[in-house]
Amino acid sequence: MSLEDTVSHDASAVDLHVGVRIRLRRAALGMSLERLAEALGVSYQQVQKYERGMNRIGAGRLYRLSKMLDVPVSYFFEHIGASLDGGPRRSPGIGEDGADSKLEPMNRRETLELIRAYYRIRDRKVRKRLLELVRSLAAKLPS
Repeated sequence: MSLEDTVSHDASAVDLHVGVRIRLRRAALGMSLERLAEALGVSYQQVQKYERGMNRIGAGRLYRLSKMLDVPVSYFFEHIGASLDGGPRRSPGIGEDGADSKLEPMNRRETLELIRAYYRIRDRKVRKRLLELVRSLAAKLPS
């Protein structure tokens, strides 16, 4: 593989990783594709292309996305090493084909539903108690 091919492959993998992170955050917030597209001033098809890594996102637009999705820009690059070090070239859709059990935990529909439900609880004290309960239950499970 030539240096040009390697650079192109890595750039594509980065675009895909960033797109997956956008999709995860949008889904976690319960934000529709159309709503995000409208806020960005692009078509929903364009947002789909970003999420699938088919189109590259410029720095300014990525910055705007970070503000709209209420995450730091660095969020889009978290865990990127795994994507570049032999991760899948195509990320499965969230809950696609009923294969939730094969997906990474943050890509599972169940996880996203749990996050959405958690943040619908308005009382911070109740959310904190729920988090403590979940941690307590998880600590009692064998590793």
